[in-house]
Amino acid sequence: MAVKIHPTADVSDKAKIGDGTSIWHQAQVRENAVLGERCNISKGVYIDFGVKIGSGVKLQNYVSVYHGVTLEDDVFVGPGATFTNDLYPRAATWGDDRLVKTLVKKGASIGANSTIICGTTIGQYATVGAGSVVTKDVPDHALVFGSPAKIKGFVCECGFPGEEMGKKGAGGGAKMLMKCAKCGKEFEVPYDIYRQAKKKAKQEKE
Repeated sequence: MAVKIHPTADVSDKAKIGDGTSIWHQAQVRENAVLGERCNISKGVYIDFGVKIGSGVKLQNYVSVYHGVTLEDDVFVGPGATFTNDLYPRAATWGDDRLVKTLVKKGASIGANSTIICGTTIGQYATVGAGSVVTKDVPDHALVFGSPAKIKGFVCECGFPGEEMGKKGAGGGAKMLMKCAKCGKEFEVPYDIYRQAKKKAKQEKE
């Protein structure tokens, strides 16, 4: 499949673009960025130098992905979301000694106008709600939102909420078995993470 680049897009000839990827109006892809196959890069998206993006990734309008960020396969990022890469920003000359990396794992979704603070990892199939500020790692399958973002539940690969099916195993390796309310697929989350999230949610209600 051919790469599609809109005439108004600014794509460096030193960027690597995978087959079937589309880059739309006024997007910018800088040097040494790597984009996988079948990505959709929407209007006004900024992809900084050296950014690594997997296959099947969808970046909605005006997303900003800065140096040091890696997005794995099938990641969705909603309009206006931003990734940072410096915990102590200043206007003075900037070097890689200040770079703090961020990783978004396979199948995760990030809602519109969210800000991802650098140094975090967003787990596989996790969902970040719109307008959130992510300051800590997000576990696999977790649903987080707010400022700062907190765990509010757990979601399936398809994005719909999971229902609790019971504890599986014991000790540090115990899991909470979940079943998707939409597609019926079962998945597991670490029981300690599940228990801590439930405890914090209860405390917030009191």
